[in-house]
Amino acid sequence: MNTQFKKMSESTKEDWELIREQQAEFGAKLPDRILDHMKLLSGDYGGFPVDRLQHSLQTAELAAKDGRDEEYIICALLHDIGDSLGTTNHPDVAAAILEPFVSEANHWMIKHHGIFQGKNFFHHIGLDRDMRDQFKDHEFYDRTVEFIDKYDDLAFDNDHPPLELEAFEPMLRRVFATPKKSIYRK
Repeated sequence: MNTQFKKMSESTKEDWELIREQQAEFGAKLPDRILDHMKLLSGDYGGFPVDRLQHSLQTAELAAKDGRDEEYIICALLHDIGDSLGTTNHPDVAAAILEPFVSEANHWMIKHHGIFQGKNFFHHIGLDRDMRDQFKDHEFYDRTVEFIDKYDDLAFDNDHPPLELEAFEPMLRRVFATPKKSIYRK
């Protein structure tokens, strides 16, 4: 059953009861949609030594082996999920997906990881490899440097046995079970 209004301003309380019920069902399937989207990264090398999915899985595995908590590991897993939709701003796409479910520190780290990873290659493409220094005084600067140095930078190992996305599925479902914040909450 669908509502019948033609303009949002004509909607009723009854309409919104139906919409909220269906939105809850749709929202509960977010982990499934995320997993499906991650699978789109499989086979997409973009010139890198491993495909984008294996890079993401290796990043998450490194964080897990280092004892990071589930939220951090899922941030590591999804840090490049935006590659297929936002090729020029993939960190923003990943950060937007994660924002309601993760801490401010993890959100900031993912949102800025592209500039921080630039330390390792920007000089090869005519950009300032020290671009991340503009954030030197930010409280999450060191956290983001560490994410790059310990996980993101090291996750291009084409000799590593292939990893399976399903290994991280239960963790992803737990992290995305309940938003920590919403634009609709005060």
